[in-house]
Amino acid sequence: MSNYQDEHRRSLADPAAFWGEQAQHLHWHRPWDKVLDEATAPLYRWFSGAQFNTCYNALDRHVDGGRADQAALIYDSPVTGGSRTYTYRELRDAVARFAGALRDNGVNVGDRVVIYMPMVPEAAIAMLACARIGAIHSVVFGGFAAPELAKRIDDAQPVLVVSASCGIEPGRTLAYKPLLDQAIDLSSHKPAHCIVLQRPQVVAELKAGRDLDWNEAIANAQPVDCVPVASTDPLYVLYTSGTTGKPKGVVRDHGGHAVALHYSMRAVYNVQPGEVFWAASDVGWVVGHSYIVYAPLLLGCTTVMYEGKPVGTPDAGAFWRVIAQHRVSTFFTAPTAFRAIKKEDPRGELLRHYDIGCLRTLFLAGERSDPDTIAWAQDMLKVPVVDHWWQTELGWPAIANCQGIEPMPVKPGSSTVPVPGFDLQSLDAEGAQMAPGQIGNLALKLPLPPGALLTMWNNEQGYRENYLTRYPGYYLTGDAGYIDDDGYAWIMSRIDDIINVAGHRLSTGAMEEVLAGHPDVAECAVIGVADAMKGQLPVGLVVLKAGVERPHADIQKELVARVREQIGAVAAFKTALIVPRLPKTRSGKVLRATMRAIADGQPYNPPATIDDPRILDEIAGALKGRG
Repeated sequence: MSNYQDEHRRSLADPAAFWGEQAQHLHWHRPWDKVLDEATAPLYRWFSGAQFNTCYNALDRHVDGGRADQAALIYDSPVTGGSRTYTYRELRDAVARFAGALRDNGVNVGDRVVIYMPMVPEAAIAMLACARIGAIHSVVFGGFAAPELAKRIDDAQPVLVVSASCGIEPGRTLAYKPLLDQAIDLSSHKPAHCIVLQRPQVVAELKAGRDLDWNEAIANAQPVDCVPVASTDPLYVLYTSGTTGKPKGVVRDHGGHAVALHYSMRAVYNVQPGEVFWAASDVGWVVGHSYIVYAPLLLGCTTVMYEGKPVGTPDAGAFWRVIAQHRVSTFFTAPTAFRAIKKEDPRGELLRHYDIGCLRTLFLAGERSDPDTIAWAQDMLKVPVVDHWWQTELGWPAIANCQGIEPMPVKPGSSTVPVPGFDLQSLDAEGAQMAPGQIGNLALKLPLPPGALLTMWNNEQGYRENYLTRYPGYYLTGDAGYIDDDGYAWIMSRIDDIINVAGHRLSTGAMEEVLAGHPDVAECAVIGVADAMKGQLPVGLVVLKAGVERPHADIQKELVARVREQIGAVAAFKTALIVPRLPKTRSGKVLRATMRAIADGQPYNPPATIDDPRILDEIAGALKGRG
């Protein structure tokens, strides 16, 4: 392994040489003219002049290179009781044929295809088929509300939509086709065709002249070869949460994206070709794009696509069963999933039923990883637990304990250090660097490395205003935190979640760490609510572990005392509310801004990605009665 400091320094001192070296691992149909193209700075481009195809590098390259009969994708679905394994040859052939079906229905280079699918292999096949023929895919989380899907259809203006008849949740099915039909009715743009995968649990009604059955579409299609496109051409558009108005469509390119993901598998995750890598996410999110579909296949790994939950399909041992059955070496999931498992099975009794000796490392990202959850996971799994940080916009980890370069001492609560390619700084309101240990606005010095967003779809001005204007020469992450004396980064909260209590800037994330350390607490959130005297006051919302029967009043007193002891009276923390659950998006992010609006009596619109809107009434009742 190389030395972290040397590799990070080299990546910033000469990024063109560094990333040109990493690009040699992949196949280029035509080499680049420039590794780093600064002609349109601050909108940088990577590998300009090159011709590249992501699908060729993810599939055909391995088939031709000796991995044709290796497992490429394992589909594991406890909600249906089904499973299937595709070799690289089988997956290549399925993708080539579906690419032919897309082309038969008018999809060409540069056209957009919206993919509105559950966690089934056909979702990955559709994504790779788009990449194969140079079309641009835009995956929308399956089951998304019709009005939100309509916004994305209007923004992306797809030639075609790929969908399925239903998604399957524990104990219920969700019909997708009525939602898709409603979205198309609502949208100004009308896609010419929809290809629908009929699942046996729900059979969709197809609209004559517009809708095609998946199996019929591929039965009549001829396989097509990969189409080389410009390295800088868009591979996909992925819409991410933001303020109301125009959707934030993150644009990712072909070449730079592939180089970054291939590098990350080796440098961050320390994975070798042929190993089994599992990211327990969804193809509708960036983790699903990067680490279910593209990165494992680019490296030549076996990737797991799991249609299920961490608990309830059938129990809190579901993850351990998948790891043991498929011999997963590297596992990546959200801290929220582990908090759910810890809540249901705090002593890890279900883990004893499975041999997970194959597991080498657990990676956590997506929400802040509190030290208590990390300690619990380490104690249960007996493997390194790596908290790492990134965003939809960045596409791959920006802060991590890079297992493939030089594993570093763990500081629970810190995501460790910037990954090579990323120059992270903590800035004050005027753009000056904060002293070590002082909370500021976290920003990344430009240029961002390959793999990060190029712009926002049809909204370059929005990209500039959202990310580049606040600090010229930097990308604003939107997160607050600090860098300590050892160079470790500490992500404390979103910038909006730094609260001002009587003139003191305090991190809600630091208070959440304290609350999460209580032995009875499964998960928690702290929000700042308006106060006439102090400006804002912190309020904690706490979910208890399963089986806790102590009086709530006693636990609440202990929580208040913990914050006072570990942060100080300056925090003015006096209210800990015990609630049955926290409101979250389907990807596991806690809706702190929504809870803050409820507490302050402000109008709010629940995000379209909310997991269960009914919980907001429970939260409103708890906040109303807080006294």
